[in-house]
Amino acid sequence: MSIMSVQAQVKGIVGDWMTVDDKTGENFSIVNIYQAKDGLYYGKITKMLVGPKDERCVECEGEDHNKPLEGLVIIRGMKAENGQLVGGNVLDPESGNIYYAKIYLDGGKLVLRGSLDKRGFLGRNQTWLRAK
Repeated sequence: MSIMSVQAQVKGIVGDWMTVDDKTGENFSIVNIYQAKDGLYYGKITKMLVGPKDERCVECEGEDHNKPLEGLVIIRGMKAENGQLVGGNVLDPESGNIYYAKIYLDGGKLVLRGSLDKRGFLGRNQTWLRAK
């Protein structure tokens, strides 16, 4: 894979994505993935599609505890590597758990792999769709 196509894949990850609830299959929220001034990639919930608009992260710990879900940064510290985003983590606002994360594109869909271990063996994937 050429350097240009690897860079294009990472650029394709940046933008707005619709998350899908694993249990119900219903569209859950819009997350904006962006590159920050520090060169790393982050993802912030910009809009909740279900539940009360003022819902808060009651299960979160530390500085995220009781923050509104809209505006909450749930993907942190990702770096571009071989056309993927790796090395950071993802927060599950329902449980308050933080997982190692890897993000890549698969046929126009975004795949977010959250795992308990850095290698990604113990975890699961979520598939997100490009928001319109």
